[in-house]
Amino acid sequence: METLLALSIAMFAGLIMSRLTKLWNLPAVTAYLVAGILIGPYCLGQFGVQGLGFVDHDNVEQFKIISEVALGFIAFSMGNEFRVEELKKIGKQATVIAVFQAVVATLCVDAALIGLHFAFPKQLPISCAITLGAIATATAPAATLMVVKQYKAEGPLTKLLLPVVALDDVVGLIVFAVSFGVAKALEHGHVDLISVLVNPIIEVVVSLLLGAILGVLFHLLEEFFHSRSKRLTISVAFVFVAVALSMIDIHAGPVTIEFSSLLVCMMLGTVFCNMCDFSEELMERVDRWTAPVMVLFFVLSGSELEFSVFGDWVVILIGIVYIIARSLGKIGGATMSAKMTKCQPQIQKYLGITLLPQAGVALGMSMTAMELGEIGVIIRNVSLFAVLVYELVGPTLTRIALSRAGEIKEKPIPPRAQAKLEGKK
Repeated sequence: METLLALSIAMFAGLIMSRLTKLWNLPAVTAYLVAGILIGPYCLGQFGVQGLGFVDHDNVEQFKIISEVALGFIAFSMGNEFRVEELKKIGKQATVIAVFQAVVATLCVDAALIGLHFAFPKQLPISCAITLGAIATATAPAATLMVVKQYKAEGPLTKLLLPVVALDDVVGLIVFAVSFGVAKALEHGHVDLISVLVNPIIEVVVSLLLGAILGVLFHLLEEFFHSRSKRLTISVAFVFVAVALSMIDIHAGPVTIEFSSLLVCMMLGTVFCNMCDFSEELMERVDRWTAPVMVLFFVLSGSELEFSVFGDWVVILIGIVYIIARSLGKIGGATMSAKMTKCQPQIQKYLGITLLPQAGVALGMSMTAMELGEIGVIIRNVSLFAVLVYELVGPTLTRIALSRAGEIKEKPIPPRAQAKLEGKK
């Protein structure tokens, strides 16, 4: 009972907050995150009533499977953006921009934090600075995609943005693996080439391969079903399978074979949408079916935000420097690479702003960094602080950027409302 009550309250809180934030023209994503904070461990959860709020982070962790599934569907939807006909037009631009802005963001954060290291050598070791620089590459696909869908954004910037965000995570996984390997070498005194170079490459390759195999099977099986409900059901089933298989880890001596659920589900969607003639229609139905799951995902994300990080002023200072350096790197890197690839002026001007949101992937990287012990705790706290800021501010900045780029159209006034306005005049 308590589980169902907690989920229902989470959904109601998200929906009610979305109505309130609409008064300030804020994205629904921000509303759901704020709702999560309000029913989370630091607000309603303080009363300790199970079911009426999340009393602690272990309580929120019980619903982790919902977040895993939601991220799977988000990646599946983003795979729809990699259609061959579109890639022929923007594939080169998306690849160059994704790699360049990620690397520039890493270099900016590395430089800023290594400089700060000399002021706080104990609180901010070089290994910590390097790891945070790698985490800076990650962009939150969930928040970006939700803003695009909510406002029905459409245009050159939107078409380029979604592939860039998807590729950004591929680049991020590789950069993080290399930087984290260097950080461990600095801490332990030896370099493990397998963990630095081999494992991240294997993770990307096997994830894409698994996603491709599942995409082909998906296409072959859906031809046996013709009703809309059954095709929707098999779509959901394949995303579930992709997420489940992504949780498997295989150890072969020093080599570890892991899968990225984001890459697996993205490749599943990519292969399917390029093989199936009615994939766009099916993708729209899947998006409608997953709407409640997405509300829960963002409310739970808000509940997970750790406010205890505000108790350490050094963490706040490092977090502020991290946010400024990453923002400059993302915006500057995107602008420069957009100019190099001769993108349209509105893309050059606004693309970088839309790449600021950061959440799940960054937190996943920070969890891996906990292997560094006390340094890992610093990395985790700075990442939590940055995610808190980016998740609350990032969606709004994305909406503003897309609106100024002319890709969010104003809703037409209904005929009756128009008639009333004319009557008053």
